[in-house]
Amino acid sequence: MQIVSGEISREIGKEMTRAEQWVPWIFRGVRVLVILGAAWLFTHIARRLLRRLRGYAIRSMDRHGDVSQTELEKRAATVMTVLAKLAGLLIWMIAVVMALNELTFNIQPLLAGLGVAGLALGLGAQALIKDWLGGLLVLLEDQIRIGDAVTINGISGTVEEINLRTTVLRGENGAVHIIANGLISTLSNMTREYAYYIFEATLAHSANVDRALAILTDVGAELAADETFHPMILAPMEVMGVDRIAERGVLIRARIKTRPAKQAAVGRELNRRVSARWLAEGIPFPPIS
Repeated sequence: MQIVSGEISREIGKEMTRAEQWVPWIFRGVRVLVILGAAWLFTHIARRLLRRLRGYAIRSMDRHGDVSQTELEKRAATVMTVLAKLAGLLIWMIAVVMALNELTFNIQPLLAGLGVAGLALGLGAQALIKDWLGGLLVLLEDQIRIGDAVTINGISGTVEEINLRTTVLRGENGAVHIIANGLISTLSNMTREYAYYIFEATLAHSANVDRALAILTDVGAELAADETFHPMILAPMEVMGVDRIAERGVLIRARIKTRPAKQAAVGRELNRRVSARWLAEGIPFPPIS
């Protein structure tokens, strides 16, 4: 019996020794899970706080009072999206460092190595830094906002995302265009405060230009009075008259001022109505060559 009890005592002692080795790791694992859970929680709290600060940001940006509420909301949404991404990145970087430290990793050499690697990458990744600086300038100068209709380097689309490194456009055909911010050389924003639809048409040399211009003026006034299109139009149509006389015919031009991103809808309806009126009154177009 004494031999058996001695064997049992030794086995219990071995198990206790093993437990002393594994129990601390179990507690460390629990603390790591708590750290990661806290990071997830803080990320969502930061996003909710930024959403609550959106109204304050809109009021802060409304300095002159001459920018529409829609424009202010688009700008605030753009800035808050980028801030949310930066906040999430910072929170998770801190959480990873704390988790590694909790798992008894010596993070000081790691941080030092990261510093050296960061310097080397900074020298070798100048294009990346250029993209980040370009993204900061786009945001600070309020060049574009999420939802704007823009043309960047000849590529047209609607802004879906503005990141520090890239700007994402959605083309009219649904294609997604990803443009590095550091490569943006030309940028045209068609949805800032107002837009113009430019009307151009070529009539035959024999056409009654004065009558055609009068019809164009009448149609512009009718369109502005239409209850569907009246909210989209900001000013009466400007009929510029005969722009030039070409070999094929007479080119006339006009333009109509609209709300941002509404110029296409107004322009299509204007074209439809003018075409129908000209055809009804026998205003001839140049023959097809």
